[in-house]
Amino acid sequence: MTVVDTPKEVRSGEELDIPRLSEFLKKNIPGITGSVSVKQFPSGFSNLTYLVTAGDREFVLRRPPFGRKAKTAHDMSREYRILKALHPVFGYCPRPVLFCDDHSVLGCDFYVMERIVGVIPRKDFDDELALSASDARKLCENSIDVLCNLHAVDYNAVGLGDLGRPEGYVRRQVEGWSRRYRDAMTDDAPDFEDVMQWLADNMPEDTDRPCIIHNDFKFDNLVLEPGSPTKIIGLLDWEMATIGDPLMDLGSSLGYWVERDDPEEQQMIRMLPTTHDGMMTRREVVDCYLEKSGRHVDDFNFYYVFGTFRLAVIAQQIYYRYYHGQTRDERFGLLIAAVEVLERVALRAMERSQF
Repeated sequence: MTVVDTPKEVRSGEELDIPRLSEFLKKNIPGITGSVSVKQFPSGFSNLTYLVTAGDREFVLRRPPFGRKAKTAHDMSREYRILKALHPVFGYCPRPVLFCDDHSVLGCDFYVMERIVGVIPRKDFDDELALSASDARKLCENSIDVLCNLHAVDYNAVGLGDLGRPEGYVRRQVEGWSRRYRDAMTDDAPDFEDVMQWLADNMPEDTDRPCIIHNDFKFDNLVLEPGSPTKIIGLLDWEMATIGDPLMDLGSSLGYWVERDDPEEQQMIRMLPTTHDGMMTRREVVDCYLEKSGRHVDDFNFYYVFGTFRLAVIAQQIYYRYYHGQTRDERFGLLIAAVEVLERVALRAMERSQF
């Protein structure tokens, strides 16, 4: 057994046209010889990620999901452009190799990047990692360092000044995610109207220090060095990166952060190893980030409620595809329960700030 993230056989209905892909890669990447094979990384709920082996070389291919997609999501050219601009100054990005907008190859835009071989933290740490409480604390600190480093990148200097509009960012996020939730509603979903109204009524002012934000910064998008699991060597999944408020980035991260003392229903939807001995609490994460970044906030609660709501919207959008038969991935059918729990989490946080 190995703790390095490994791919599996491609899920039914998500196969790639290997002959066409092979022809495209050999034509556009110098030095590729031999047969091309494809496996799929099974985790993740959004863009599809594959391991492409071509002779003795390995690449990772990213493409949009099959079925209904959110209108502005899954922009492969945008994600590729972000990696191209950031990789030279922020080495945690995978190195992008090739972009394709010729739909005769795979029927969609896609891109190919280098594979960063390492450990990706999932719901629980593998026993082989033997992560101590002090290691877990160190990993938290290191992850916050990575986030602060990203937020310190000069987006104009790397040519990403037009990536997003920081003015009115918070308002657009609240209004946009509220609209997305209503568009993805199914008959069995909670309405979230109280949460959406609270967010609209409690929006903070725009930040005076906008920056590049990852927008999906969480443990299972980090790659850890094998044999040294507190060292972070990669940050994946850049599809939602933009220019915006860094506290919104942190709030979105904490939407995933389940603590050991959280209610049982919250424990049941935990996806990350945030209950491991030594892991920071949400409040400790916020305090550590503010100290390292030199930023300030009077009350972080708005950002946490937003992060919880945003996670519910993402889950509901994916569940919508399953509900309407657009995907056969059985994992997606369970997401409606998570949406229900996340509404209750948000309502509790609205009543009593944890920060």
